[in-house]
Amino acid sequence: MCLIVFAWRPGHAQPLLLAANRDEFYNRASLALGEWPDAPGLFAGRDLQAGGTWLGVSADGRFAALTNIRDPRQAKGPRSRGELPVDFLRSTLDAEHYLAEVSERLEQYSGFNLLLGNRDALYYFNSEEGQARRLQAGLYGLSNAELDTPWPKVVRASAGLAGCLDDPQPQRLLELLSDSRQPPRVLLPDTGIGVDWELLLSSIFIVGPGYGTCASSALLLNADGSLQLVERRFDSQGQAEGEVSLHLPGL
Repeated sequence: MCLIVFAWRPGHAQPLLLAANRDEFYNRASLALGEWPDAPGLFAGRDLQAGGTWLGVSADGRFAALTNIRDPRQAKGPRSRGELPVDFLRSTLDAEHYLAEVSERLEQYSGFNLLLGNRDALYYFNSEEGQARRLQAGLYGLSNAELDTPWPKVVRASAGLAGCLDDPQPQRLLELLSDSRQPPRVLLPDTGIGVDWELLLSSIFIVGPGYGTCASSALLLNADGSLQLVERRFDSQGQAEGEVSLHLPGL
């Protein structure tokens, strides 16, 4: 994932509302959201190059999502970051204990952010901080830097999510993710990739030469553990080419 905005509301009938865009090179093959044949009860899209995922859920109401940290100076880890959400969803460990294990092998991965949890607790982990944080109630935004870093796309998408809280239907969440407007150059972050790439990556929805938004996801997690996850996929022209809607009853 390259953009995630979410409302965490413990004690609410819908504790977690989340909208997220996956941006990737178009020629990196992946499978759409579905149950994995080799991991029954795990539901996610699948990166066919490295075998991991960017966002997934499990039949017992657990959730995991990942973003990369954008820093061209960082060392490249030998293992794929996409395995981290998968390992959590396959594991019997709770988020806190799983992240404690991850913190002992950070040198294996390039920089990343992880969101992990269920209806009872939500944790955030930034590999550069190296410390798990249990999140309090609130509305949050995450891209390819630390949580709530005020990049224009994060600020705009967070405001869009705030406007959906009264009626958080999946289609409304997907709609806010379709915004392709770019901010003024003066507001762009400087992550070391050059102004042209900063501008391309500055919109919520990206359509670029060879790279862009490949999937948008909307997740609604309910207090009884049931959830709805909708994924809409896009071609290299930014046109929708398919949608999957998943409903899990919870336990």
